[in-house]
Amino acid sequence: MVKIIKCRKISRGHVNGPVLLTKDPISFLGGVDPDTGIITDTHHELYGKKISEKILVIPSGKGSTVGSYIIYQMYKNKTAPLALIALEAEPIIATGAIMAGIPMVDRPEESLLGILNDGDWVELDADEGIIKIENK
Repeated sequence: MVKIIKCRKISRGHVNGPVLLTKDPISFLGGVDPDTGIITDTHHELYGKKISEKILVIPSGKGSTVGSYIIYQMYKNKTAPLALIALEAEPIIATGAIMAGIPMVDRPEESLLGILNDGDWVELDADEGIIKIENK
């Protein structure tokens, strides 16, 4: 059975992939290595984990406006996440996703923190504002 959750489109695109979930906001400037896609912020719950090739689920972003350019640099380096799902998008990450062409949505109609787990497979259709979750 598939669960469908509606959300708001930020940056277009359609991808399938595994989830990497965090309850901590992420700062891409100083918090992520753009050459490897690994979280370098030692205070972050995802410290040492690679966000590349994942659908990154975050509460929001934080930090400097340069974070937008870090996301774009990650895209150019092929170390960016497949997609971003935020509970509430803020301009820094939204701008980075749009510049890099990374699918992004926010404001899911249900709290994803209680539904998703790391490694769950989802389909994100940012064009339609839909997250499809495959039940295990």
